[in-house]
Formats: sequence, C-alpha cells, structure tokens
Amino acid sequence: MIKNIFWDVDGVLANLNYAYFHFLKEHPKYKPMYGNIEWEDLPKVLPIIPKYGALELKTHPTLGTELDYDFCHTPEFFTNRPLYPGVVETLKRFHDKGFKQFTLSATFDVETKTKFLNNLLADVKDFLTIKCVQHGKFMHDTAKVDMLKSCFEEYGLKADETILVDDRIYNQYAAIDAGAHPVRYRCEFTTDLPDELKWIPEVHSLKELEQLVEDVNSGKKVLDSK
Repeated sequence: MIKNIFWDVDGVLANLNYAYFHFLKEHPKYKPMYGNIEWEDLPKVLPIIPKYGALELKTHPTLGTELDYDFCHTPEFFTNRPLYPGVVETLKRFHDKGFKQFTLSATFDVETKTKFLNNLLADVKDFLTIKCVQHGKFMHDTAKVDMLKSCFEEYGLKADETILVDDRIYNQYAAIDAGAHPVRYRCEFTTDLPDELKWIPEVHSLKELEQLVEDVNSGKKVLDSK
C-alpha cells in the first residue's frame, strides 16, 4: 500500500522549464544571445545530460555556473515557475483520501526557496509538508536521500509505503537508496530512463499518477523497490 507521497517541485508540480525559457530570453545579460529562441530550442541551449534526464542551467557547455548563479539571484526569474494545471486539485484529492504528502526541493538558498514554495503552494500548505534542503556538490548530491530518511524517522513513515515522484533521473536513485518506491514523472523535454532503471514506472500527467496509485492500492499493480 502507498500511504505517503513525496513530491519533487520543479518539473512535477511547478514548471521550471517555463522559468528557464523566460530567464534566457528576457534577462538583460542573456537576451542578446537568447532573446530569439523558441520553446523547442531549450534542449539545444541546455543539453540534457544522462544523469539529469531533464533541462538544467548547469548543463550549458560554457555558461552553466554563471547561468545558475544569475537565475538563483534574480527573484523575478527564479520565482517565475507556475504550478502545472491541476496540481492543487490533485493534492487535495490525495489529502482527502488520507495520504501524507511532502515536497522535497534541493536548493542553494534554503530561505529563499522555502519562502517561494510557501507562497506558490499556499492553497495546500495546511496539509502539505514543505521541505527544502541544501544542494551538495554538483552531480554528487545525497540531499534527497538524507532528507527522505530523516522524514521517515521524524514522521514515523515506512519507506516501503512511500513513493517519490520526480523527473530527475539521479533522484530515482535517491528513492531507491532510501528504500522508497521511485516514480518517474515525464515533463517537457525529459529523456528516457537508462536501461538499469527501466523497471521504474513512468507517468506523463497527474491523472496517470493518480491511476497508478489507485492500481497499486487496489492490488492491480505491484511496485518494485529495487
């Protein structure tokens, strides 16, 4: 039985790609280079590397660190990531069915990201536990593993009753390492899972996720926890 849902925010609940697009096109520093890009050009500007499986500013071949720093330190772009349609309603339905729900968001500025998420998720924060954690070193981050385990202990949760819904490939490993069930969310521009993770269920919408949870809890489907 699934009883607990840990949501990744960016790429699952909120449209980070939207924020990246407008940042590249409209920031005074980058507008001369990218002011004319189209939405479908994003993967050309930000090549998707295998361990991420999704768009990331840090993957830019020459400006990655600079882009990431400027994005995180420009509030009008950093906070310009709207919720995907149906997020509030979906979380409320899960709450009404008795699921415990959390968000886990890794960031370089915990205070800023926490404030932003409390505003973004204001309609559900009476039951949604919002957690922000400090990023570790690039590509070697264990923050989500540590936070998952910490939440299991703090809130008395069982790992095998928990799913982590995340678009990033490296966070699938975090769920596995913590003993939870990974679920891959396919937002815009995500790439396929590597062969060793093909067993992980993928969903392309919140509706598909709700159906997956229903199928598991009704006995129609079994989640692997490799």
